[in-house]
Amino acid sequence: MRIFKFGGASVKDAAGVRNLHSVLHKTGHENTLLVISAMGKTTNALEIIIHNYFHKTEELQSSIQDVVKYHNQVALDLFEDDGHPVFGRIYQLFDELKGLLERNKSPEHSFVYDQVIGYGELVSTTIVSYYLNHAGLSNDWVDVRELIKTDSNFRDANVNWELTQQNVSKSIQKNKLYITQGFLGSDSNSFTTSLGREGSDYTAAIFAYCLNAEGVTIWKDVPGVLNADPRYFENATLLHQISYQEAIELAFYGASVIHPKTLQPLQRKEIPLFVKSFINPENEGTSVRKGQTLIPNVPCFIVKKSQVLISLSSLDFSFIVEDNIREIFGLLADYKMKVDVIQNSAISFSVCVDNKFNHLEELLARLRGKFKVTCYDNVSLYTIRHYDEKSIKSLDNGHNVLLKQLTAETMQMVVQNGD
Repeated sequence: MRIFKFGGASVKDAAGVRNLHSVLHKTGHENTLLVISAMGKTTNALEIIIHNYFHKTEELQSSIQDVVKYHNQVALDLFEDDGHPVFGRIYQLFDELKGLLERNKSPEHSFVYDQVIGYGELVSTTIVSYYLNHAGLSNDWVDVRELIKTDSNFRDANVNWELTQQNVSKSIQKNKLYITQGFLGSDSNSFTTSLGREGSDYTAAIFAYCLNAEGVTIWKDVPGVLNADPRYFENATLLHQISYQEAIELAFYGASVIHPKTLQPLQRKEIPLFVKSFINPENEGTSVRKGQTLIPNVPCFIVKKSQVLISLSSLDFSFIVEDNIREIFGLLADYKMKVDVIQNSAISFSVCVDNKFNHLEELLARLRGKFKVTCYDNVSLYTIRHYDEKSIKSLDNGHNVLLKQLTAETMQMVVQNGD
């Protein structure tokens, strides 16, 4: 089977859904499983609902209604008849969401987040499924939470591969078109879990692994994998082919076009990954396979915004040795800080982290008990893979550099906000 993943930008409105149908018409639709994200900025809108729920703001009901109206308008544009069965199903899903918020007793933010956030994918796949059936492409809608089983690490769940393999093998048959949700799973208590932000790519890889798929195609609003994010860098170049190893390196350093977890299951079974444009589906895009050289061989630029640089030094000018470093990393793990850069000397230790779960203040309080701490919040981390003098100079100019580190293939630089 083939696995196709369509992100939120590809189905942000009725025109996007119609274009998805066009892509399937051009590429074929049998033996295909579609993994689809929430429409447009719906995940952000649901995060506002979660914020309003926990802060008990008066805007809670209006923020829910905004999301309902958005999806209702997409459906009206597609079906032009508010008596179509899709509308009943949309309202049913949003009634479930409202009921969940009314009944919930848990104060745990991550738990509530996962129970709410998945409605974006549930509604988007419902609309797409109904539309494709309406347009003559018969398909089966599948609730991914019944197939992908995880632990209860809400917002960043770990897959139970054995159970997931059993479920997928029993439920998915060849010679059909399936539509399911990205980003989601469920735990042993059937509570919804999420695989991490942008986890729909990972969902596609999970299905590919379990089905021994012939390939995964991620459909984007860019021509493929670029050597730089065009939002931040000029003259971005399309990479026609890269290896799994190089793609994993780029993903680790923060390249947004491929989710960091996506590549590992594909690499294990040598399933090729293609990144293509849903605007120009006939174009080749980028292929990611085992052992491919980087073509063209150019520097690759990555930037991660809103990072935190923490610099530690010993209070008594003693060396920072193995015991200190072990303790520091224990605290970073305890507070769920993703480490991007490390640099240490005899009496100092610096680390650039992603404060994804907003535990920075608690971490700093613990560190200040044993170290002198300097913290730079909201910094930017630039990475260049396969750097040369010209590429380094292009970043050095005008930046207030807080940390810089070079290895044989990679240069990383932390700069203050505004640079």
